[in-house]
Formats: sequence, structure tokens, C-alpha cells
Amino acid sequence: MRQFIKFLVRHVPRIYLIRFSFAFSKIFALFYRGNKQYCPICEGHFRKFLPYGYTDTNSENRLCPSCLSLERHRQIWKYLENETNIFTQPTKLLHIAPEQSFYQKFKKIKTLDYYTGDLESPLAKYHFDIHQIPFDDNSFDVVMCNHVLEHVSDEFKASSEIYRVLKPGGWAILQVPINPTFETTYEDASITNPKEREKHFGQYDHVRWHGLDYPKRLEKSGFKVESLDYTNTFSATEIERMRLPIGELLYIARKTS
Repeated sequence: MRQFIKFLVRHVPRIYLIRFSFAFSKIFALFYRGNKQYCPICEGHFRKFLPYGYTDTNSENRLCPSCLSLERHRQIWKYLENETNIFTQPTKLLHIAPEQSFYQKFKKIKTLDYYTGDLESPLAKYHFDIHQIPFDDNSFDVVMCNHVLEHVSDEFKASSEIYRVLKPGGWAILQVPINPTFETTYEDASITNPKEREKHFGQYDHVRWHGLDYPKRLEKSGFKVESLDYTNTFSATEIERMRLPIGELLYIARKTS
């Protein structure tokens, strides 16, 4: 199973992978039913999660068989559930590159005025380049844009566009892969070969590997950034049961004015 999923992730274009995953998640959910693992997004109980990853390192027990959430998605969900009011108060939300696990839940929540956007994803209602978001200034209460800024050619332009469409007082969750051994973000526009990009940036379609300076990079667009170790608020038993990402910070970027 690990090698099968690894092959899909590495070789199948995302647009087809999304369509493929919907059909097979229902089968996986039945096969993996149990009581050891719990997904707080779909509220499913499983004997274990599926493997997931581009490499064989730390790939086991990660992907929810039902809603296809990963550790980072489950952490974000618990933050939204426990620390925000978006599930109880009217909220206009722009979800860029919508993840399947969130998409299925968000579109059913009556308090959300839910917009989805992506360059090509079949989950997106609006198709656009993040460097030119086709919405007016001060349009959204919340923007979610996870694991996108490591792909784009002009990160500052993209984050500035997110800042622009947020209302004053609005906030965004802007997760990226972080290499904690890098003090500063590593990028080199001359590296264009997919194999070389994987070697340098961790994935064939990444154009940078963010370092510990990531919050400061977001602040250049105007954001006030909170780096939150939210997994640390749970017990060891809860972390293992939900398979939350130990040590992965949440980046909450706020537009203060």
C-alpha cells in the first residue's frame, strides 16, 4: 500500500489524483475500520491511517482513509474548532487550493460563505493564478492557503494578494513545509529540472524550501504573524490517537488594519 500511494503521489497529476481519491476513499474507510486512530474532521475511527509521502521515511500511519486528512489538516481543524468562531458566526472564507478533507466539511457549514479557488483543481469554483486573485480589496474574513507558497514564482506577490483581499481584522492560515535546519529560506530560480527541485527543495514541483524566517517573509506583505505550537496543547495520548504533527507550528497571519 505504501509503495502504491507513493507512486500515485509522485506520478499522477494533482487534478486526476483528486478525482481518483474520492472513489477509493470509501473503500479504504471500510477496510481500515477500527478503534485505534480517530480523525476529528470526518469523525471516523480506524485501526490505523494510511501511509503517505514522497519517500519511505516517516510515511506510515498518516492519511485518513475516509476524508484523506493528514496530520497538518487535523491540527488545523482542531484549532478552527477550539479557537475560532467560524463554525458559529457568519464568516466569508476564501479557500485557495482546497483540500478534500476540509472541502467536504466546509461546504456543509451554514455559517460559512464559502469560496474555493485554484489554478486547476476540480474542487475550485473559481480558477485563477494566486498572483492575481480576482476579488475586491477587503472581501474576506478568513483565507486558508496551505502548502501553496512553496510552489509559486513570486511569493511576496502571492502573499500580498492574500493580504489585499482580507478585511481589516481578518486572518489567514498559510502553512508551508518548513526545514528547521534553515535559518533563511532557500530558493534558486535557476533550478528548474523536477529531479533537481526534489533534491534541493524536497519535492519535484517546489521552488523553495522555507526556513525559520518564514514569519518575517509574511510580515513583509503587511501581516502580523503568530507562530503557534498548537499540537503542544494536547496530551500525548490525544496526539497519537489523532496523529497530530508534533513540533509543526501553525502560522496565523492577521491583517490588523
